[in-house]
Amino acid sequence: MPTPTTLDALATTAPAVTAKGARDDSDPYRYGVYLRPDPRTCRAVTVVTDQLRAQYGLVSSGAFPPHATLVGSQPFGSAESEVIDALTALLDGRPGFPVHNAGVREQGIGYVYDVATNPDGSRNIAFDQLAIEVDAAVAPFRRPMNAPLPNDHDPEHYRPHLSLASHDLYVRPDLHDEVGEFIRGLDVPVPSDFVGDTVVLYRTASPDWTGRWWQTMTWEHVRTWKLRTP
Repeated sequence: MPTPTTLDALATTAPAVTAKGARDDSDPYRYGVYLRPDPRTCRAVTVVTDQLRAQYGLVSSGAFPPHATLVGSQPFGSAESEVIDALTALLDGRPGFPVHNAGVREQGIGYVYDVATNPDGSRNIAFDQLAIEVDAAVAPFRRPMNAPLPNDHDPEHYRPHLSLASHDLYVRPDLHDEVGEFIRGLDVPVPSDFVGDTVVLYRTASPDWTGRWWQTMTWEHVRTWKLRTP
């Protein structure tokens, strides 16, 4: 999932769509390396995104499986097997770590479950470090791309989160406050803590990455890695 910085930049480009079928040298796929939350948290995310689609037609967060991005929108070209090998070497024997869900908050134009901090408000360093090391492991296989906007890891702005409402609200900013009130009114039960022990690689595709790609994007599960019990 794009970071807040990327989403802010998207505000000026999301509504614009270039020539139909416009493609990039790194097409057809983009890859995401994600931390998958526990099943109960996944269910909570899905309940919220399904309700937002049913009530408002918002689809961007629900277009992805529930996740916290480690690195996203990565153009690896034909190097998928090499990426899998690099991540396998990195994650082999690595311990999982506690993740705290601080609840719903605004992020950029959208709304998320905030999983960036410990219960005392300090940064979850283990989460930050995992993202840094995943980015370093896949960097040799990253190809240039023109669309969507680059989403390489940025430690200064990285804030792990589980998206509930995102890109659609750039197109419908008038719904921002109403959607936030709706999400909080759902009062969906969600665990306050889980163990971050599941890393997943997904392959995504869209017929046109230059515009509102979240309306046409499809995804496939590629590989799951289970981290060692902490």
